[in-house]
Amino acid sequence: MVDKINNYMLNLIPGEEVLFPSSDSIANANGSGSYTNTEYPIEFLNTIKPDGLPNHALKLKVGVPVLLLRNIDQRAGLCNGTRLVIRRLGRWSIQAEILTGTNVGDQVFLPRRQYPIALCFAMTISKSQGQSLEHVGLCLQHQVFCHGQLYVAISRVTSRQGLKILSCDEEVLEWLTMKNIVYREVLNNC
Repeated sequence: MVDKINNYMLNLIPGEEVLFPSSDSIANANGSGSYTNTEYPIEFLNTIKPDGLPNHALKLKVGVPVLLLRNIDQRAGLCNGTRLVIRRLGRWSIQAEILTGTNVGDQVFLPRRQYPIALCFAMTISKSQGQSLEHVGLCLQHQVFCHGQLYVAISRVTSRQGLKILSCDEEVLEWLTMKNIVYREVLNNC
């Protein structure tokens, strides 16, 4: 759902869309040599989307928000979960402005191999943890599945006015009541 919302929002932003494909390959565990393309074709590698890795096809425009997916330079404020806005798209680097943390407003350059970023109009509840946001729109088409997940999602917003919740099950178009799942065993063992 996050990718669907991000792609929809990207299409609403004016400007030229630039595609940055990844460069995928597999190396042996010891780092020597690599597998042949017949064992793991590049087309197959391009479809793999492990958590924390950017999509194979990263589509960006100047002015879009992005989320850093790994630590690059903690002193410069480039940490996993840092939000940035794209200011310039080059062939071999991206210029972005930091939106969160202690380095807000700093201009940074991200060199290209595979940019460790993803569009950030929408993000998962897990990725939002630890952030304070002025506006939060929760798309809750299914029950949350984890202890305290609903609390984490709602507590990201800095004011009640900044919170919007969509809780419609698209299968049956019925309005749902959300439950904050709490596993009492977790709390009792503290």
